[in-house]
Amino acid sequence: MARIDAHAHILPEDYRAELERRELITFPLPAWLPELLDGLMERHDIDAAVISLSPPGVFFGDQGLADDLARLVNERTAEHVRTAPDRFAGLAVLPLPDADRALAELRFALDDLGLEGVTLLSNVAGTYLGDPAWDPLFDELDRRGAYVLLHPTIAPGPPPLPQHPVWLYEFPFDTTRALANLIYTGTLERCPNVRLQVSHLGGTAPFLAHRIASLAARDPDDAARAPAGALEYLRRLYYDTGLSNHDLPARPTIDLVGAERVVFGTDWPYAALPAGGDPAPDLGDGLGDGVRARIDGANAAALVPRLAAAVGLAAA
Repeated sequence: MARIDAHAHILPEDYRAELERRELITFPLPAWLPELLDGLMERHDIDAAVISLSPPGVFFGDQGLADDLARLVNERTAEHVRTAPDRFAGLAVLPLPDADRALAELRFALDDLGLEGVTLLSNVAGTYLGDPAWDPLFDELDRRGAYVLLHPTIAPGPPPLPQHPVWLYEFPFDTTRALANLIYTGTLERCPNVRLQVSHLGGTAPFLAHRIASLAARDPDDAARAPAGALEYLRRLYYDTGLSNHDLPARPTIDLVGAERVVFGTDWPYAALPAGGDPAPDLGDGLGDGVRARIDGANAAALVPRLAAAVGLAAA
């Protein structure tokens, strides 16, 4: 059965060079070269990969720079996809927080460059996904039935424990913040056609799902904006196994949303993958080979049908 990595990253050299020139890199960016990505795929029997930009993204307080960096990264992503369109799909980065600029880049990236969807950070400059200022963007994504990857980033403000790296637990927490905001602003109710994939098996959201859902009983206005209930909205999304490739986080996510909503991801080059062996979750024997095969590839057909078809997969 074919395997699709639904969470791999691209870090173009000219993007990195521009950040270095402007002294904008606040945490180490790993090495990225096309041959390194090819090596990962060969070692771990990955037939195809969806690539996207990782944090820190493109906004550093200067909207004009964000516009330029987004265009640069999207063009480089499209160039890489064109080198092997049967092996790669690309997600665009958008120059938020300006919704109008983001809409313009969305149209260029999807209509002109042919990218498969977009990646959205959990927040940009303190504005979280679901904020009403970004309603026009989500309405357009819904109109298109777009594929969207929700990726965490640094929360606004100084971390409470600065001695710990932000990826250790702040990233999963920020994913959860974004999901709760998407639910209780009514964005997921209003935009049911967005095909949303959540990084890292949803951060802490599956573990906290019932706690998140309990807000509706305490706040009638929130409940009215999310009439289906938080658990139902969470079950409509997709979750990748990037940086979560083991049984402990995988089992509660599968119990909450079903195995058909989980897709394989590596989070390369950030994940410390084994030099050999299998980076897929060790889910034990209880799920069976069919479920394993669906997570490895077939489930991703709902998100990237072109790429799935190229490697011989149909929707699960």
